[in-house]
Amino acid sequence: MQSCRCRSSGAGQSASDAAGSAYDRGRFLSRCLNQWWERGADALMRRTRTRPIPAGRMPPLQALVFGIVLSVFGVGYLAIVCNVLSAALTAITVAIYIFAYTPLKRASTANTAVGAVPGAIPPMIGWAAARGNIGAGAWALFAIVFLWQLPHFFAIAWMYREDYSRAGFRMISTEDRSGERSASQSVFFCILLLVIAGLPAFLGIVNFAYLAVELLLGGFFVAVAMHFLRMRSASAARLLFLVSIIYLPLLLGALILTKS
Repeated sequence: MQSCRCRSSGAGQSASDAAGSAYDRGRFLSRCLNQWWERGADALMRRTRTRPIPAGRMPPLQALVFGIVLSVFGVGYLAIVCNVLSAALTAITVAIYIFAYTPLKRASTANTAVGAVPGAIPPMIGWAAARGNIGAGAWALFAIVFLWQLPHFFAIAWMYREDYSRAGFRMISTEDRSGERSASQSVFFCILLLVIAGLPAFLGIVNFAYLAVELLLGGFFVAVAMHFLRMRSASAARLLFLVSIIYLPLLLGALILTKS
């Protein structure tokens, strides 16, 4: 949500509200249809079996209809209030999430990287809503959020690897029980994120004070990922997860506060 607003805020409150509101609709749509699609698997997993559909609080057909209606409304709302480009990006986000990422979870461990694509498009939606185009800054924001998701979800997948295995999902953590691949890839992508997250300063989106914050946050993120690589324990994975959910809002906040 904040990532969507961080670029639209410069174009006035109405554009920011429109982009943020439409993104909320798209996000709820994706989750709604995803939970309809995976209702059987969700019932097998401890962390998801209390969701409305597997718990019996919402009929599957009702969830499907609600998701489709919300899809049409959300994309149409953006097209009318903002522009066609932001609406198209929202539609692409939903399509990749539902028709590529969701079925791929049972077919390939590449699902994490594929799922990170729709997860990283929202900043581009905000940029498109505010400016009517997709500039270099939008791609930089996409790259930042894309890279951030990988260690974030590697940590989740390690903590809940038994759940994912029970549901038949193919994750790195279910195929490499030692945790070495999950942890080493977390370190790699945290280091890459440390480098890429500096791009907004060099593109002139923010002033160079942002770099000090970015390097501090990124360096700490890398250190925690390296701790996960050394320990490969549930507690180390949980720490990486917690740091990841603190890192992103702080980084995006720095982007907003140091905007050129």
